[in-house]
Amino acid sequence: MGCSRPVQLSDVADLTPGFAFKSKDFGDYASKAIKITNVSREGDPGTFPGVNIDAYPAGKLDKYRVCEGDYYLAMTGSIGKVGRLVRGIAYLNQRVLGLRPKPMIDKDYLWFVLNSAGFHEHLLTHIDSHSVQANISARSVGSFVFDLPDMDLQLRITRILSAFDKKIITNARANGYLGELCESMAAQQVDSLGKLADICHQVNDKVPCDEAQFDSYVSTESLLPNKGGRQTTSSLPSTGKVTAYKAGDTLMSNIRPYFKKVWLADQSGTCSGDVIVFRANDRQDAAYVYSLIRSDSFFDFVMQGSKGTKMPRGDKKQMMEYPVSRQCNAQGLALLTSAAERLCANSRQNAILSELRDALLPKLMSGEIDVSKIKLPTSPNSHL
Repeated sequence: MGCSRPVQLSDVADLTPGFAFKSKDFGDYASKAIKITNVSREGDPGTFPGVNIDAYPAGKLDKYRVCEGDYYLAMTGSIGKVGRLVRGIAYLNQRVLGLRPKPMIDKDYLWFVLNSAGFHEHLLTHIDSHSVQANISARSVGSFVFDLPDMDLQLRITRILSAFDKKIITNARANGYLGELCESMAAQQVDSLGKLADICHQVNDKVPCDEAQFDSYVSTESLLPNKGGRQTTSSLPSTGKVTAYKAGDTLMSNIRPYFKKVWLADQSGTCSGDVIVFRANDRQDAAYVYSLIRSDSFFDFVMQGSKGTKMPRGDKKQMMEYPVSRQCNAQGLALLTSAAERLCANSRQNAILSELRDALLPKLMSGEIDVSKIKLPTSPNSHL
């Protein structure tokens, strides 16, 4: 086994808070910005909003730029949510912290540290809850202390954990293709044209908020943009009532519909009032309803009837007028159902793999599990 030494996060990574872009800076621009609402595990510049960097003097925004392989972290809202830039460059907006690994730490090893339970427990104990919105400072993030093994051991640990990550990424990509397949097949249905209200309805079954559970509560924050499904919520409501949903329902965030936050429920649970629950009138049409609602044309239709400028919401009655085919042919319905079942199965497997990976990390770091027998690849970069 190799040796290790305690380090602070600020010792092994350069930390850079984001820049306070103005609202007028955002629009249809080539340069991209990472906003607090766009922090996701695998960040793609294609999903970030455009920002006008030419409005500022040359070089002024250089230190707020992140490149492929850099990490970024939410400093408010879903505090501690970590993302990594998968390609290209982007600029950090305010309340997002950039992290660039230094040479003494393997970048993949740092990724697992940032996703460890110990790191998130540290953040929870340093949250400033006295301000209008709970937040954490860059200094508090950088003060996290952990054991840094020598590089050989880091590479062995990341080789083990990366096997989990590769499967998680493969499943996520497969779900993207399955989702596109569902949209394409649903769009091909052209018989007995009608409206969305002919095949589904919006659920408004309310239960006390104390029935909400972390593993099944869905908020607008826990729904991921660009049809990314859902993640575990960071908080539960403490007052009022919540909406009850069932497996097979389609859930959609009704705040800023252009984020395209939608999820096919694979379990029963509860959700916030800003999440709309669509339920097929005939349960065998659940996958068809989901395929219609996740389509770009549906979100475009919802935005046409939305109200509000800064934080638009869809008109619940208007969206039920969305034109659809009242029926999906038997062959298409069978394929949609199979695709939806596989999509849900992949998501469940990813949740389990993530839990196992996160449980392994502290045991590998402490030496409780001996990784000295793990063979490293001969190429110095082939583990990446």
